[in-house]
Amino acid sequence: MTRPRPGRPAQLDRERIVDAALSAGNLDTLTMRELAARLGVTHGALYRWVAHRDALFDLVSEVVLDRVLPEEGPPRRSWRPWLAKVAWAMHDQFLAVPGYATRLSRPHRHNADSFGRLRTEVVAAFTNAGVPPELAEQSWYIFITCTVSWLAVRENPLDLGPDAPRFELFLDTLLRGLPAREPS
Repeated sequence: MTRPRPGRPAQLDRERIVDAALSAGNLDTLTMRELAARLGVTHGALYRWVAHRDALFDLVSEVVLDRVLPEEGPPRRSWRPWLAKVAWAMHDQFLAVPGYATRLSRPHRHNADSFGRLRTEVVAAFTNAGVPPELAEQSWYIFITCTVSWLAVRENPLDLGPDAPRFELFLDTLLRGLPAREPS
């Protein structure tokens, strides 16, 4: 029989922290102090769960990418429809969290539990279709940098003209150019 530990029950858990961060407004500008206040705890208590802002972002990314990745893994041959599904899920989930795509587009380390899983599945989609591993890896870089950059621009529009950028046109062009090939 396990005896309960004395003291107050934990006020924080992964889900509560992520829910508060996702509902806080702009994730890119959210401070740890603001998040602690939203949770009704001291920032010291929050730091016991999340060591720093990058760790918070990684925690949020794990949850967001759980929502992005299809339950069924990449198919054996036809990668385009699967990758389009992933890209549209990224579009919907990333833009649902203000500041997420912007923060993601800036250089920082990503933890293996979030973007590592996405990378593994996208690379597998290409290699399953017969793309050599090195070019499958290059195709991943092209896919993720282009998609995240497009979403960050959508979050922070550039004044490029009167028409709003259309994700379906971007995605169609990107997918027609993949997988990466050696230059002739």
